[in-house]
Amino acid sequence: MNVPLWVWFAVIGFILVMLIVDLVAHRKAHVISVREAAAWSAVWVFFGVAFGAIIWRFWGAEFGQQYFAGYLIEKSLAVDNVFVWAIIFTFFAVPREYQHRVLFFGVLGALVFRAIFIAAGSAIIASAGWVLYLFAAFLLFTGYRMLIQRNEHIDPSKSRALKLFRRYVPMTDAFHGQRFLIRKNGILLATPLLAVLVLVEVTDIVFAVDSIPAIFAVTDEVFLVFTANAFAILGLRAMYFLLADLIHRFVYLKIGLAMVLIWVGIKMALKIDVFYIPTPISLAVITTILTISIAASLIKTRGQERHEPPAPVEPPFRTADDAEIAALQPVWTRTRKVAATHGGTTGTSSAGRPAENPAAGPTIREDRAGDDRSADGDRQDTPRH
Repeated sequence: MNVPLWVWFAVIGFILVMLIVDLVAHRKAHVISVREAAAWSAVWVFFGVAFGAIIWRFWGAEFGQQYFAGYLIEKSLAVDNVFVWAIIFTFFAVPREYQHRVLFFGVLGALVFRAIFIAAGSAIIASAGWVLYLFAAFLLFTGYRMLIQRNEHIDPSKSRALKLFRRYVPMTDAFHGQRFLIRKNGILLATPLLAVLVLVEVTDIVFAVDSIPAIFAVTDEVFLVFTANAFAILGLRAMYFLLADLIHRFVYLKIGLAMVLIWVGIKMALKIDVFYIPTPISLAVITTILTISIAASLIKTRGQERHEPPAPVEPPFRTADDAEIAALQPVWTRTRKVAATHGGTTGTSSAGRPAENPAAGPTIREDRAGDDRSADGDRQDTPRH
């Protein structure tokens, strides 16, 4: 497949433009309704399908079918991401109006990491073709593990990434709007929203380890692997807000995803030295498995209404009030030195206090009372007589 360099730039440029449009459209924190999520989902699916039609038109049916097979695999595996995100947001009790911002940067990071994984995977396959056997074995093992552990769910409280983050990064105990960082009493602190973002990124990296080998099973073309991933991931935010309240209804989807991974693992193992399964057959098998698993799930759970995942009885974090947010200092500020009252020079924070060295460890509790501050956030010292 010969893809001119300008086509690569055009696709990447389009993705960046759409990300900017999405960011501008959701620049104000608000709860994403089901109707809004459905509209955005339709937009992203349209772009994904339209791009596949362009591939089919200009590069032929074989490459078009490979793109759609890869797009279906990535889109279906992405549903598992959605369920994990719902569990993470529920555990942290993240207000719904702040969730889109986390997912926007989460998806942006996912695009970057997956591009790196795709480039690395392509280079490894080109230099050592035998690695395909490892990929095939890994897909078969992953599919089997997903099948036997289909009723198990991630527990964010046991996440190593979260424990490391809270150990080494000073963090406040409250959400402060959509901010990832705040400055309180001269100390730069992470908010719980940044911890959630880190956990979202880590889980996507884990999922990418499964999905990238899976798509290489249906196409060797790096351009198709990247674009199928990109267009599938771009619609994840809208898909989350559309399906987050329905995760309890997809009772057989894990089985379907496991069967898809096992199928593509078999396909990859056979195509190396035995037999190449035609792309139309592979596409039909993937579509059939997903359709049956989704339809069976909805039939099994018919009559059940939308409802959010069960929230923790005692949320681990609170939401800062307006007074606390108003008392915050600018995040990025220069540290300046002032002469101490009784000789010497003392390093101070922008709040006029001696600079502190926060110990890495538990969440830092904030002083709600705050300080007397001038309009620029500096403490006003009372003159001595």
